[in-house]
Amino acid sequence: MKRKIRVLSLFLGASILFSSVHGYADFKEEAEARKSWPIQSNQIENWPEGPAIGAGSAILMDADSGLILYEKNIHEHMFPASTTKLMTCILAMEKENVSLSDMVYFSEAAVMSIPPDGSNMGIDVGNEMTLEECLYGILVCSANEISNAVGEYVSGSDEKFVKLMNERAKELGCLDTHFTNAHGYTDPDHYTSAYDLALMGREFFKNELLSKISRTLTYHWYPTPTQPDDMLLSSRNYFIAGYYDIDGLVGSKTGFTDESRQCLVTCCERNGIRLICVIMQEETPYQYEDTLALFNYGYNNFEKINISDYETNYTIQNENFFSSESDVFGDSSPIIFLDTTSTLLIPKTVQFNDLTSKISFAVEDKDHLAQIDYEYNGKFLGNGYLSFSETKNTSDFFNETAFSDSDDGVTNRNAPEEIKEEEEPTFIYVNNIVFWIVVFLSLLLSIFIVRKIFSNYNFAKRRQSIIQKNRLNSSIDYKPYEISKKSRRKRKW
Repeated sequence: MKRKIRVLSLFLGASILFSSVHGYADFKEEAEARKSWPIQSNQIENWPEGPAIGAGSAILMDADSGLILYEKNIHEHMFPASTTKLMTCILAMEKENVSLSDMVYFSEAAVMSIPPDGSNMGIDVGNEMTLEECLYGILVCSANEISNAVGEYVSGSDEKFVKLMNERAKELGCLDTHFTNAHGYTDPDHYTSAYDLALMGREFFKNELLSKISRTLTYHWYPTPTQPDDMLLSSRNYFIAGYYDIDGLVGSKTGFTDESRQCLVTCCERNGIRLICVIMQEETPYQYEDTLALFNYGYNNFEKINISDYETNYTIQNENFFSSESDVFGDSSPIIFLDTTSTLLIPKTVQFNDLTSKISFAVEDKDHLAQIDYEYNGKFLGNGYLSFSETKNTSDFFNETAFSDSDDGVTNRNAPEEIKEEEEPTFIYVNNIVFWIVVFLSLLLSIFIVRKIFSNYNFAKRRQSIIQKNRLNSSIDYKPYEISKKSRRKRKW
């Protein structure tokens, strides 16, 4: 009997293994077929051609500007699996008066609602862990029960937390997202897209602590009075485990269910350029190979430039009136200048003069006068600003290039020699206006001074004439007296 049971067990095990291998082979064939699917970014004229990959959906986005470098079905609704936990961690860190030492309680609902085949750490009902330990549990081990507990910690209940997740997704600009849980286990109404996950990734990787935890290989949970287990667990992310070399890794989060297949959200930074890559519906280990291929595509075909090195259509005329040594107002700076911190990530196949731009004065930021939006063939690339000066030496921008090749990833190429004939530059003559105002006032002052001088001169002439007349009158009065005296003398003699 035991022998029959043993044989039956071996048969069932072999059947399951055969089914798994056979199923994986089918999935791999599907992934191979997806390589022929259209890549929307390749349809843009003169845009760098991106690689064909087996993912059903993929995106490569500039974390700073939101520029989409590579896109393949980026708005397709798909199951995100555990990449959902990016949003869970974002909301945990955004909780009012949050502290990493806060204790998170594991309710029966948080623990017992986890499906048996979902990833977990085996935390018991009634246990408590610090929020910091919970974040490691979510991002290193992808533990579902911890995600539930953190959701309850943030909002009080799973239902309220899910509502908050959906509200925050809309605030981030997500177009194709609807959450039903905090952990990502498959639900027909729980979906997102590669584009939306990239937006969540932009927000997630802004947080240095979350980024650090998401690239942590191993974490040790020591036993405490509220959590008695001693656990040393490691990440199963191939990038973090070292199975694939990746330069400049900021952080990464995996996700997998039978329905979603492999999902991966990764952030990388090289030479001051931070990119986010999202892979959805792929097979192991190709989600990592796809990610590396897209990062190499991005860093090899795009470069960051400083807008102030090239922009000539929105020129502020400056003749060192405010910054020269002879400045009548003292040592000062231009009132308005093209923001020298504004950058664009553009394809190496595109020249700055190929871009189209438009200026808008409806800017909420009080430090900026106007915003300039840049596009290429209808594709938004980013923006720059006209700003009010608050610091010295900003006038250097008007006379010479202030940037050079450096570690910040900004390329200083020679400014274009020609401007398209059909484009008329827009000049802002700030200093010239002030100059002519001063000239006008100086002219009025000169006229006043000249009139004053002439008036004083005429007054002096009249006074001299009066004095001479008085002297003449005095002389005339004296002579008769003298003559009469002499006459009297003659008569006496």
